[in-house]
Amino acid sequence: MLQRVRRTVVVGAALVTVVAGAAIGGVTSAQAAAAGCRVGYTVGSQWGGGFNADVAVTNLGDPLTGWTLRWSFAAGQVVTQAWNAVTTQSGSAVTAVNAGWNANLATNGTATFGFNGSWNNSSNPVPASFTLNGVVCTGATTPGPTASPSTPPTSTPPTSTPPQRTVRAYWLRPTDVAYDQRYVDGIATVMREAQRYYRQELGKTFTLNDPVVEVVNGDHPRSWYENTPNGNECYWWVVFNMQQELLRKLSLRAPDSRWINVGEISAEASCSGGGGGGGWVILSGHDADGAAGINGPMNRWYGGMVHELGHAFGLPDSTSTDGTPMSASFYSYPNTHFSQAQKQGILNGPYGGFLS
Repeated sequence: MLQRVRRTVVVGAALVTVVAGAAIGGVTSAQAAAAGCRVGYTVGSQWGGGFNADVAVTNLGDPLTGWTLRWSFAAGQVVTQAWNAVTTQSGSAVTAVNAGWNANLATNGTATFGFNGSWNNSSNPVPASFTLNGVVCTGATTPGPTASPSTPPTSTPPTSTPPQRTVRAYWLRPTDVAYDQRYVDGIATVMREAQRYYRQELGKTFTLNDPVVEVVNGDHPRSWYENTPNGNECYWWVVFNMQQELLRKLSLRAPDSRWINVGEISAEASCSGGGGGGGWVILSGHDADGAAGINGPMNRWYGGMVHELGHAFGLPDSTSTDGTPMSASFYSYPNTHFSQAQKQGILNGPYGGFLS
């Protein structure tokens, strides 16, 4: 049985601090026809255990209406606070997404942001490479595709059937929602963080597929998913409409013994919700926006995914706020932990064999 996701917005302690101008607004296009970029990365100062750095990213291609910069640290550095960008980090990989006010980046335009970080007091090398909206920054421009940049990409499920006993994640994009790489990258980041957390808590974790997020182009505009009745209350309409389309398009099942399936859709009415159970997580636009970094601090969305995956693995809600992710304590992520009974419930449940 599907369990409702808790909708109350409570902000817990930040895992990676998000500061100064989180991105806001609707979905924007994050892909340009011609692409190229240059990045300046400068360590301003460093001290015992800490440092600060300034980053300047110059767009050499066609104008962008949303940007995502990525790099990986080579010596264990960790971003602890950022300004003028929304940052998340998973292992050594860092993602910086534009703030709401600096999303537009003209040709030859430059956006700057900074951050504080921690380091090992031995080595603090500059990252070897950066990508801007998936394009490697070489200081040169490469031609884009011949198609119009406004043409949405085709759906991108794997070319072969993913391995069974793994976790598949989907972003279903209604016909009137523009493609935005931030949603693909953001959902993937949330899934990787949940994967890390489950290993921390259980000593083993689930396997994600490649690509982590499968983009599924919907058959209907956003309003259809929001207003077409499906289920006994409007809370479920959006997510049930999404789930049934995913079942049909990808030959999935509910429940599905082959995979755990995580569906997110960029559609949400005022009554919309989501939940998890029976090997499924189904979430509406509120959660998709959160994963993309445009709906508040990331810890709420990390904790929410841990919670809903708990339902997918077979756990019920806790009966009280008990410090575990299966209660409202998930808002305190990462300062929340599964109880021993919950750990056994996951490991001995119907999807415990998915963990290794």
